[in-house]
Amino acid sequence: MKSTGIVRRVDELGRIVLPIELRRTLDIAEKDALEIYVDGACVILKKHSPSCVFCEGAKDISVFKGKNVCSKCRQELAGK
Repeated sequence: MKSTGIVRRVDELGRIVLPIELRRTLDIAEKDALEIYVDGACVILKKHSPSCVFCEGAKDISVFKGKNVCSKCRQELAGK
């Protein structure tokens, strides 16, 4: 893990602010979804990218009945 040297305090509602430089570098825009992971004593934030519920692939995703499905799995489900 690479240290940025940036320190932020958690406010009374449990929020932290990601500095604009970091958001620009990581292409995180306002309203983007972030995934939260825990690894031991570390909290890891990752920009969310939709993936298929079956194969976890991230190419050519569409939503079917509220679930993300890739084109390959859609074809498989259709029996083609």
